[in-house]
Amino acid sequence: MSSHHIVREKQEPALLIANGESCSAECLGQLLEWSPFVVVLDSAIWRVMDLGIKADVLLGDFDRHLDVAAVQSAQYPIEVVHAPDQNKTDLEKGIEFLIERGFPGVNIVWATGRRMDHTLNNLTGIVRYKDQIKITMIDDYSVVYPLVGRFEKWLAAGTPISLMPVGVVEGVETEGLAYNLYNESLTLGYRTSSSNEAATDGFVRVKAQSGDLLIMECHD
Repeated sequence: MSSHHIVREKQEPALLIANGESCSAECLGQLLEWSPFVVVLDSAIWRVMDLGIKADVLLGDFDRHLDVAAVQSAQYPIEVVHAPDQNKTDLEKGIEFLIERGFPGVNIVWATGRRMDHTLNNLTGIVRYKDQIKITMIDDYSVVYPLVGRFEKWLAAGTPISLMPVGVVEGVETEGLAYNLYNESLTLGYRTSSSNEAATDGFVRVKAQSGDLLIMECHD
C-alpha cells in the first residue's frame, strides 16, 4: 500500500498518522488517495513501513530511541523533523507543522484506541486549532471534527450523530435531528447530545454561540 504522492499545491488535506489503534486497510487506502502528503508520528513509522506506505515526513521527539538512520534509509527521501517540546503532544506538533506548511486541512488516523489518556487528549486537543486548519479525525467507527461556524450536511435518515462539548458550549441549536436542541447548553461530563440521529433524509444543521463542540458521525 502506498500513497500516490501527487501534491496539487496543497489543495488536498494532509494525512497525519498517529500511534493509536490501526484503522482498516480499506479506510487507510481511501485516505491515502485523498491525502497524498503523509506525516507519521514517531515510532508509528515502523507500523507504517510494515504496511508498505511511503511517508513524506517523520515527526516526533524520538524519546524511544528511534533508529532514525534506518528509517531514512528505508524511506528515502523522507524529511525528519525532531520536535522535542515535552509541553506538547506529538499530535499537536504534527498539526502545528502542517499549519506552518500552509496545508488547508488534515485527516488524522490512528489517534484513538489503545491508551485512554492519549485518546482523550487527541480528541479534545484538536479544538484549539479549528480556526487554523480543517481537521477531521477518523477511525473505523467514527468521523470527528470540531464545529467551525455553522455545520450543514446532507445525511440519510438514521445516521448517528453525537455532539460532544469540550468544556461548556452555550447556545447550541440544531435542525434535522431526532432530538433537536434549541438554544441549550452542553457540558462535558454533565450533558451531551450523544447517540442522536438524522430524523429524515436531508440536511442536518448545527450551530453554537460559544465554546468548543465536537461533531461525531458514529456507527457500530
